[in-house]
Amino acid sequence: MPATQSRVSADPARAIPALFKEFGPRTYALALRVTGSASEAEDVVQETFTQAFRKWGTFEGRADPGTWLYAIALRFAKRRFRKRKDGTTKRSAMKSFTDLSPMRSDGGGDRTIDLAIDRRQPADPLMREEARELVQDAILALPPQYRVPLVMKDIVELSLEECSQALGIKIETVKTRIHRARLALRKSLNDGLRTRRAPAPTYDRQVCLDLLQAKLAAMDEGRGFPIGREVMCERCQLVFAELDLGQNACAELGEGMPAAVRKRVERAIASSAIPS
Repeated sequence: MPATQSRVSADPARAIPALFKEFGPRTYALALRVTGSASEAEDVVQETFTQAFRKWGTFEGRADPGTWLYAIALRFAKRRFRKRKDGTTKRSAMKSFTDLSPMRSDGGGDRTIDLAIDRRQPADPLMREEARELVQDAILALPPQYRVPLVMKDIVELSLEECSQALGIKIETVKTRIHRARLALRKSLNDGLRTRRAPAPTYDRQVCLDLLQAKLAAMDEGRGFPIGREVMCERCQLVFAELDLGQNACAELGEGMPAAVRKRVERAIASSAIPS
C-alpha cells in the first residue's frame, strides 16, 4: 500500500477523513470481530480515528498508515473485550492441528461440502451467503489468541509480517494460529452446510498433509495454489475448495460499514478539527 503513503497529507484535517474513507470499513470489521459487539465496535472505530487525529504528528510514515490505524484499533478493541470479560472466563481451548485436519488417520473428516471444485465458481450464491453467516459465528467462537490473527490476516488482509508486528508475536506463531483457525472455520462450514461422502484419497496420507500445508502457505501469501490440479486427488481439491470458501467469506466480511457508524465517526473527526 505504498501509494497510500505517498498521498497522505501532513494536515490531520485532510489526512484522517481520507484515511477513514479508505480504512474505515476494515477497521470496523476488525473491531466487530475482536469485541463481538456492534455497539463496542462502533465506539472503537470512533476512538481509533479521533486518536489518530490527535496523534497524527507522531506518525512518521515508516509504517503503512493502514497498519498504524489497525494497531490503534486493536488496542482499543482488546481493552474493551478484556474489560467486558473482567477475568471471569478461562482461556479458551483450541483443538490441535491434528484434530482439525481433514486428513485424519482415524478416518475422521470423511464428509465434504457438496460444492463444485471449479475455482471459478466454488459455490452457488445461496451457499456463499450461508457460508458468510457460518464463518461469522465461527470466528466469534474462536479463542481470542486465534481469532485476532485470523481477522487481521483474512478479513483486514494484512501481511504475515504486519500481523506479527501489530500483535508483537513471532511470525511462525502467527502462521500456526492462522492455520489452525482456518481449519476450524472449514470444520464449521463442513458441519453447517450440505455435505456428501468424501472420495477416498488417491495418495498416502502424508502426501495429502504436505499438500495441505502447501495450500495454507499459499493462502498466507495471497497467491494461487502453486501445484496443478492434475497433481491433486479429488479429495484434496474438495478440501482446498472448502478452505477457499472460508477465506472468501472472511474477505467479504471486511467490506462495508453501517451508514450510521460512518456518519457518527465522520462527525467526530470533523469535531476534532475544530480548535478548542
